[in-house]
Amino acid sequence: QVQLVESGGGLVQAGGSLRLACAVSGRAFSSYGMGWFRQAPGKERVFVAGISWSREYTNYVDSVKGRFTISKDNDKNTVYLQMDSLKPEDTAVYYCAADRDYYALTRGAVDYWGKGTLVTVSS
Repeated sequence: QVQLVESGGGLVQAGGSLRLACAVSGRAFSSYGMGWFRQAPGKERVFVAGISWSREYTNYVDSVKGRFTISKDNDKNTVYLQMDSLKPEDTAVYYCAADRDYYALTRGAVDYWGKGTLVTVSS
């Protein structure tokens, strides 16, 4: 069983930065692909960023490329999402996700989800 706990959300002004963290409990963390998804009010949950188990591959949705960076610390069992140059349209609940099949994860087929952390970007 894998449990994911997000932290780091909050209120920030447009142009600011936040770093989200996802602490992962359970064995074999290093063998999981990890990702971040977000769900804005009234919208579906969508993929934002992903990192493969080996950290060889990263993927981002076009709207965050160049602004967000995903990273994975296998020693700390933690995955991060550094968010810079935040925009009001980034406002959403951000969810951490884990799956042994990285490419399935990027398509939204996820085995494990966190409960989410709210990010609010004011204009």
